[in-house]
Amino acid sequence: MKSTAALLLCALLTLQGQTFEVAESTIAAQQKAMTEGRTSSKALVQSYLDRIAAFDQRGPRLNAIITINPNALKEAEALDRERAAKGARGPLHGVPVIVKDNYGTADMPTTAGTLALLGFTPATDAHQVKKLREAGAVIIAKSNLHELASGITTVGSAFGQTLNPYDPARNPGGSSGGTGAAIAASYAAVGMGSDTCGSIRIPAAVNNLVGLRPTKGLSSIAGIVPLSTTQDTGGPLARTTVDLALVLDATVGEDPADLATRLGPNQQRPNFTAALQTASLKDLRIGILEPLFGDASDDAEVIKLVRAAIEEMKKLGAVPVPVPLPELVAAIDGASVIALEFKEDLAAYLAAQPNAPVHSLDEIVSGGLIHVSLETVMRARVSGKGRDSIDYKLALAKRAALQQLILKTMADNKVDVLAYPTLRRKVARINEAALGSTCQLSATTGFPAITMPAGFTADGLPVAVELFGRPFDDAKLVGYSYVFESATHHRRAPARTPALDKLSPIHWQANNSALQTKFSLNPSTGELSYSIAATGLPAGDILALTLHRKDKEENGPVIAVFANRDFKTIDGTLTLSDPDRERLKSSGLYLRLATKSKSTNNMRLILKPGQI
Repeated sequence: MKSTAALLLCALLTLQGQTFEVAESTIAAQQKAMTEGRTSSKALVQSYLDRIAAFDQRGPRLNAIITINPNALKEAEALDRERAAKGARGPLHGVPVIVKDNYGTADMPTTAGTLALLGFTPATDAHQVKKLREAGAVIIAKSNLHELASGITTVGSAFGQTLNPYDPARNPGGSSGGTGAAIAASYAAVGMGSDTCGSIRIPAAVNNLVGLRPTKGLSSIAGIVPLSTTQDTGGPLARTTVDLALVLDATVGEDPADLATRLGPNQQRPNFTAALQTASLKDLRIGILEPLFGDASDDAEVIKLVRAAIEEMKKLGAVPVPVPLPELVAAIDGASVIALEFKEDLAAYLAAQPNAPVHSLDEIVSGGLIHVSLETVMRARVSGKGRDSIDYKLALAKRAALQQLILKTMADNKVDVLAYPTLRRKVARINEAALGSTCQLSATTGFPAITMPAGFTADGLPVAVELFGRPFDDAKLVGYSYVFESATHHRRAPARTPALDKLSPIHWQANNSALQTKFSLNPSTGELSYSIAATGLPAGDILALTLHRKDKEENGPVIAVFANRDFKTIDGTLTLSDPDRERLKSSGLYLRLATKSKSTNNMRLILKPGQI
């Protein structure tokens, strides 16, 4: 007679069909489903692999993934057996996770997104990867990044450009843009990124995620390909604050290989999930850090949404306090040490890897092993002055002065946190300059900052608000994010990466006395295909056929021109924005037929949701 554990294992390993939808699912929901036998770790992994196959090089072609773990299904199956025999290790047992490809993995290559490291596999896991595996997580894949983590648009010589799932014509932030796009598109439960300036927070902001740049030393950077060991940090990006907290609790901690993780006698590592239970915004004094808001016309829409988010916090009990601080921009300028440390830190990392295919930044650049967009900055960094220079000493002095300025400002204004936009303007289009980042304040002080979804622009792009805290206030920041998220629900999944059972093209017809139409919408790409025939109209009568948005007065602007001359039939395809796709679902789009005949002039045909 089989034991209870054996029967449970049998049930878990023979699940037929998918009874659990992974898109937008939380870690808690996955654990509950595994405990109840409605899914398994192996089934979760397979579901996420199916989503990667559907969206990464097909459909919207996000190009967020570099490497699939070939052993992910076997590892998940082993964790299912362990669960059946012993129970779960903890909240991450069997949960699929994606890690940025500058985190070392002993069982998969670690490329840092560059041709120079193709095929390179380090001997050991990065410390945080090791902690994740110990917690029972499955590393399902490794994600694309801005080459050598040296930019905020996620493009590189080896794997090209990652796209933003909310608008593939735009970048996904960086340098952890592959992780950001992947988690927004539900390629895994959570993902790991690194942040040397804004490389966790910017991708979180533009992919409608939550991300924390932790206090320097809260978690180890050992085994992460370095950009600047003084400024480098690593941590999760997640769709919910609870998921973020669970991964932080699993990955923070002291590491002998990273001296920064040795805390002082008055410092204590937080418990993130415990902090959620008592979190509140009541009487929280939020300093509105005015110099980081900007006043350019291109910033206006984002700034309005960020200020609206602060007003939402006010309704939850917070007390906004204006903080002018006109000297801030000058205080930040020159405090970054990335350009002064990168060459030396990369060389030290490569020297510790016996099988490294290259040994220096100079070798990478002179070998032509970098993307053209990085050539100028990398040549400058090859010539960088390094730690022995006066420039480096001045930068360290500026960092110390900036820390004191911020602490004094917060004390003088009696504020608990500072608030500002993570990006002051909409995320840039591919190949356009990425402007508006406010990343340096947290990066050059080493103090924590959390990015939280704050809403969407009119054209459907995510916007984020950032809260900055004192050293080791990380758990408090995560708690504030939890309260804000629970009250506002600004998270919205990208329409281009729906549940896989929603991927079939949607077909419908709409007819009237003058038009017979057939439409088809591809949910993954947003492409609207159409075939339209004119019926019952005199030859030469049609002037134009246009597609419009409805507004409050029923008449809205033109969003597409189907024809501007007479026709019998027309066929074509156009790509709808996410907001227009939502309007389509709610009868918010209509055709307008303009003719010479007064009786049919301005004829309207509403595209009704019941027909979709």
